[in-house]
Amino acid sequence: MPRELLKLGAVLIGIGDASGKGLWRDPAVPLDASVDIDWYVKQAREAEEAKFDFVFIVDSQYITPDFPNHHLNRLEPLTLLSAVAAATSRIGLVATISTTYSEPFDIARRLASLDLISRGRAGWNIVTSQDPGTAGNFSGSRHGDYETRYRRATESVEVVQGLWHSYEEDAFTRDRTAARFLDPAKLHRLDHRGEFFSVTGPLNIQRSPQGQPPLVQAGTSPQGRELSARYADIAFSFARTPQESLDLANDIRARAEAVGRDPAELLFIPALSVTIADTDEEARAIERARTSDGDIRTALANLSRQFAGHDFNAYDLDAPFPDIVLPEAAGISRFHEEIDHAKREGASLRQVLETQVATWLRIAGSPGTIADTLEHWYESGAADGFNLFVQHPADWDRFRADVLPILVGRGLYRDEYTAETLRGNLGLPPVANQHMRDDRTAAAFA
Repeated sequence: MPRELLKLGAVLIGIGDASGKGLWRDPAVPLDASVDIDWYVKQAREAEEAKFDFVFIVDSQYITPDFPNHHLNRLEPLTLLSAVAAATSRIGLVATISTTYSEPFDIARRLASLDLISRGRAGWNIVTSQDPGTAGNFSGSRHGDYETRYRRATESVEVVQGLWHSYEEDAFTRDRTAARFLDPAKLHRLDHRGEFFSVTGPLNIQRSPQGQPPLVQAGTSPQGRELSARYADIAFSFARTPQESLDLANDIRARAEAVGRDPAELLFIPALSVTIADTDEEARAIERARTSDGDIRTALANLSRQFAGHDFNAYDLDAPFPDIVLPEAAGISRFHEEIDHAKREGASLRQVLETQVATWLRIAGSPGTIADTLEHWYESGAADGFNLFVQHPADWDRFRADVLPILVGRGLYRDEYTAETLRGNLGLPPVANQHMRDDRTAAAFA
């Protein structure tokens, strides 16, 4: 499959998550942005006008008062994206749903509904839930270890995909003179029995024009990489350098090939944040001011989430990082390596907090510098595109108005959509129903 042009997603974070702690102070951002559907629709339409591939909604199901502002008061992803679907026509709609705290039948039905409402624009960001406290909101006493949660996630994806194959493409008649509305031979029960789930099926909703929503997965542990290799269409990462991103991509591609997948059909899309000004120096000054605006209490709370809720407030900020064990369930495997390195080097707690600011690719510079960096990542094979965190409106406006035209002029980014569905715009083939013969499958998607 020939390589497509740059793909772009827009992560909509309202008044600011851990990546934009001071965003709520920007006078251009409504103080209720995280629950204001008009704000989401506005940003989604702006992304669509700029020919972004998708908008991306993150989620969690547990909070404490110290959590990032956006986490404290935000809309549920599928409800939100259903409203956005009605106000847009081409942009993809990627929702985060946890396999740990959702049942496969419910996941399959809700995503299939969004896919039909949007006429083939839904996507699923697969997560296993990071915060152990989430268990208490779902009548549970424990979160489950990392290995168990990924085994459950793998089975959940298999069941969801199986349910999406319940109806063949032509199961329902389109002829009012036909003897019956449904051909029962083209409806298929699942009858799944596994370690975590027993699901009879079939799903009570037809398939969308794209066959099934694209699957997104961001885990970088061995278990996360294996899940991406087997099932993901997009591997979302938090790589900070081209080499880091390329190493991840090469590993997942090799794993994909080992299980019989075409590695060329996986897209690697790292996270991106930008600060844009007329010159690089101005942009860096703005970024420094924003970074220093965060308070230490919020930084400690963010670190606490990586340590299963461990309280860091009583520690001396300038003493060596405390000798506590990082739990296996920490969200990003790279974080394990960084904490081990900090301990070996005798880094202080304050120094660790400072390094956590740069947790993915963050570019401060002129529009030309931003474009040059994205081109370098793309041309080196380190990224097929980027998932841009939409933070300060001034940067969002300049990225669309000033950076994208440079990329279009260099032949790296499209100036118009090429398909009706999210899979089509991503350059991914539609997923044919597994129960259909090859000749009918080809005809259904002709």
